[in-house]
Amino acid sequence: MLGALTLLLLFQLIGEVIARALALPIPGPVIGMGLLFLALLLRGGPSEELRTTSGTLLMHLSLLFVPAGTGIVLYGDRLAAEWLPLTAALLGSTALAIAVTALVLRALMRRRETPRAGGEARP
Repeated sequence: MLGALTLLLLFQLIGEVIARALALPIPGPVIGMGLLFLALLLRGGPSEELRTTSGTLLMHLSLLFVPAGTGIVLYGDRLAAEWLPLTAALLGSTALAIAVTALVLRALMRRRETPRAGGEARP
């Protein structure tokens, strides 16, 4: 578990260093997550230790929202002052996520329905 946590934090650190060094508008953890994804693609998937550790983290995901909740309480005045752009961003990103998910689902369903060279449909 310690090795998997170290790996996750290492990729987050690498992403943070890249984001700050190149002054990118993308958060470092997002860059680190992308790099971890690429590394796992090249490796052929996560190890059992990484799979178990990430599953444990996901089970306790609600604890990771405590800092966000604290920030809402701390910056409540600013949120109240800028409610319109925040609401627009939330609604827009939610609509975009739903649309992209629907398009990907449609493409995957079409791909599944197209017949193979032997004339059979894909399972």
